[in-house]
Amino acid sequence: MASLVNSLIAFHLIVLMSCYLTKTTTGVFSTQSPFSQSGKGMEKITQLHFYFHDNITGRNPTAMQIIGPPKGSVGGFGTTFMIDDPLTEGPDPSSKIVGRSQGIYALASQHKIELLMVLNFAFTEGVFNGSTLSIFGRNVVTQEVRELPIVGGSGVFRYSRGFALAKTYMSTPTFGLAIVEYNISVLHV
Repeated sequence: MASLVNSLIAFHLIVLMSCYLTKTTTGVFSTQSPFSQSGKGMEKITQLHFYFHDNITGRNPTAMQIIGPPKGSVGGFGTTFMIDDPLTEGPDPSSKIVGRSQGIYALASQHKIELLMVLNFAFTEGVFNGSTLSIFGRNVVTQEVRELPIVGGSGVFRYSRGFALAKTYMSTPTFGLAIVEYNISVLHV
């Protein structure tokens, strides 16, 4: 009798665990056990290298000021730009375009040239076509190399996290042009 009771308890535990370890869907909501690997594959690390071209002047600017500095602002603090900058394979503006950087950056310091960057890198080439990486972080422009966090992504970069290293390749403030080299390391499924 004891073995029958133990068998029934074991059977019920197996049924309960299998219900917990599988995906359940109710209407528009679904849950997935953190123990199940069916929804998320093994993570990969991807290295990316490209150039970001920012142009705030000329006939075809890729960045436009949308908020000017408030009255009494120090060093342009508060100035905000909306961007749609090309991402290229090489530093030459005529290099092959591999995507766009779309988002906002703003002067976020009263003391230095520090930017708040809220960007999506939308890729248009190769296996990453249609995928995005999202950056949300601080960019201290006066530093030679700046580290910015990758906080998410879509497509190939779903569930991503990582970092981007930004290094100014060329900057001409009087003409409103900048080319920034990006080296990215990202974990994703």
